[in-house]
Amino acid sequence: MTYFKDLGLAESVLRAVDAAGYTTPTPIQRDVIPAMNAHSDVIGIAQTGTGKTASFVLPILNRIAARKKRHWPGTCGALILTPTRELAQQIAEQIQTFSKFMKVSAPVVVGGVSPRPQIAACAPGVDIIVATPGRLLDHMASGAIRLDQTLQVVADEADQMMDMGFLPELRKIMLALPKGRQTILMSATMPPQIRKLANEFMTNPTEISVAPASTPIARISQIVMRVEKNAKSRALVDVLADDTVTKAIVFTRTKHGADKVAAHLAGAGQPAEAIHGDKGQGEREKALAGFRDGETRILVATEIAARGIDIDDISHVINFDMPHVPEAYVHRIGRTARAGRSGVAISLCDASEVKLLREIEKLTGQQLLPASDQVKAEQAKVGADSSDETRTASQARPQATKATSEQNQKSSRGIEIKSKPQSRKPSAPPWRKPGPEMPTDGLMRMLGKSKSLAAGIA
Repeated sequence: MTYFKDLGLAESVLRAVDAAGYTTPTPIQRDVIPAMNAHSDVIGIAQTGTGKTASFVLPILNRIAARKKRHWPGTCGALILTPTRELAQQIAEQIQTFSKFMKVSAPVVVGGVSPRPQIAACAPGVDIIVATPGRLLDHMASGAIRLDQTLQVVADEADQMMDMGFLPELRKIMLALPKGRQTILMSATMPPQIRKLANEFMTNPTEISVAPASTPIARISQIVMRVEKNAKSRALVDVLADDTVTKAIVFTRTKHGADKVAAHLAGAGQPAEAIHGDKGQGEREKALAGFRDGETRILVATEIAARGIDIDDISHVINFDMPHVPEAYVHRIGRTARAGRSGVAISLCDASEVKLLREIEKLTGQQLLPASDQVKAEQAKVGADSSDETRTASQARPQATKATSEQNQKSSRGIEIKSKPQSRKPSAPPWRKPGPEMPTDGLMRMLGKSKSLAAGIA
């Protein structure tokens, strides 16, 4: 087993790591830290939540610990670029945590706030600048910040920066850096644009890829609801109307789709905010602040725009569109069930997305069963423990076996399914695609309470 003490980090850095409660590095940290300490250019491919921020922050601090020379006015020893203000602030917090026993200057340079304090903070020369590309270029144009003495540059969440249209800004910044600097590129995916950027500005980079998690945490109830494609919006409104949905992220595949879904929800009396790469910094910050503070109950987001959201009380994650990459499913639903809480992940799957569902099941090793099958399995486990009254009622109504999933039953695993007594089977919601039977009365209450119930497409 590898420990942080084995990675060649300075004593002051190790003390801070220990004080933060860490002893063993994650896979991305174990590989990136030695490569950066060896002054290699690095391409790191890893999802959020793998410890990738510390993987580049620690070696940057390690280099600062060994530095003897002072910085020239307006310069920085290391530059960390991020696509959003939220991510910049999170990185700055990690720098503060791991530089606890060092004297490190690391101002944050982002848009949406007054530039004057940033200029003042950078004026004497600093160890690290954490910046978004647009505001950094503004300060470079005014002469407040120079990059000619920068020894290390990190482009974090590079694919998100591409999605937000920052490629021209990134190229300008890279061209302003010294040729001998160390370049680190961190990305969750490696689209052609990222590869092209790496080929243009990196020298023999060490490529380190960490496989994303493939198993969702046990506290997440995973639900798949089969719907017609043109009825997804109506189904989504029904799902969100349930009172167990206290705070939800709805994932769409495209930016246009996010706007369209948010508009439909608002029109249906379910106010929602959309965030994606085409939204301005101020719009994104306002939407996230409202969601975090509880002013907005529903956030509609694209996969990339949702990165960096760190909110503990999200009750539901809803996949309006099934993700094209199965690993993204695990990453998406990991937004719920944080800080020891339980959560629910609901995927609206139409006929064209069944193949994507099967790929997710293959990755996770979990088959998502139809609701009726799950209910029957739970009832079978009741077996001899079922009351005489229930058995008598069941024998008296042999033609109503399909409706037994709507009777009050309680399994040994504690799943409780309740409905009002009915003389005949209720009709399915108009959005429900014909297929495996699913109990509809009280469905969302059942799903919200259950920690293990899963529904799917046969």
